[in-house]
Amino acid sequence: MKTPWWFLHKTLLAFLLLPVSWVYYVLSCMVYGWRKMFAYKSRRKIICVGGLFAGGVGKTPIVRVIANRLDTPVVMRGYKRSAKTGNIGDEATMLMNDGIAVHVGHRKSNIMLLNRQKNENGPILMDDGLQNPSIKKDISIFVIDAGLGFGNGFLLPAGPLREPKKHIRRADAIIIIKREKSKIKKLPENVPVFYATNKNVMPNGRYDRIVAFAGIGYPKKFFRALPNVVARRAFGDHYQYTEKDIQNLMNLAKRKNAKLVTTEKDWVRLPENVRDKIKYVRLETNIDEKFFDWLREKLNADDKKVC
Repeated sequence: MKTPWWFLHKTLLAFLLLPVSWVYYVLSCMVYGWRKMFAYKSRRKIICVGGLFAGGVGKTPIVRVIANRLDTPVVMRGYKRSAKTGNIGDEATMLMNDGIAVHVGHRKSNIMLLNRQKNENGPILMDDGLQNPSIKKDISIFVIDAGLGFGNGFLLPAGPLREPKKHIRRADAIIIIKREKSKIKKLPENVPVFYATNKNVMPNGRYDRIVAFAGIGYPKKFFRALPNVVARRAFGDHYQYTEKDIQNLMNLAKRKNAKLVTTEKDWVRLPENVRDKIKYVRLETNIDEKFFDWLREKLNADDKKVC
């Protein structure tokens, strides 16, 4: 599905959905409390990277950078798995293409499996799951896109937040993805904040005309970052492209005398027989080196903090 348009604005519809969001929050608290009673404590340290915002923040590129720096395995749910991505999901495929060991499926089971590897004592990186109390985390890292901030500030389904924004106080660290305009006004003073930047590496020539398409949480972010876009098409997050979709996109590019360009996350969901005809924009993510200094110190600490 496409991300609801009211998630970023306090519209009439958002206010009408507020009672539903209150019910959602009460129920989620009850489930959270019950699952926390049976939380699993890993032998290896668990680093969890997630956020309050539902989708489209740019969390997986952050996970990729950390996993590569620490040479650590990643456990993740593998949302919307399909045959096109080897039944592991688009985000998992992206990470695996980068040489990262990815374990997809039930996160608790995968962490228990990794703990049985007696010769391995390094940390395990958990992609998402900050709202999942069934696994005790040693380090919780919240990711925020400065351009999105906290959206309209409401909980699902009135807004994009999975839990109230005041809960960011339980973070061990916050990583903010920089944008030209920031919507973040206030953060907890006692939580260290680090910054990351994204750079799009274009696959085409500087002056090539582009037809851009994307099935991600907030495709407008992608479209705005590209030069010479003559047409754009947005699909639902994790959208599974059909042969008809591809043909329509190719016909559009032909009419516009342009080249098709998409995100890496979308590219891995394309049928293999068209991947050589469609290019993707490679996203280079850089995290402040001070973050890794902090993370190494945190990992080496004897006293584990459990969230």
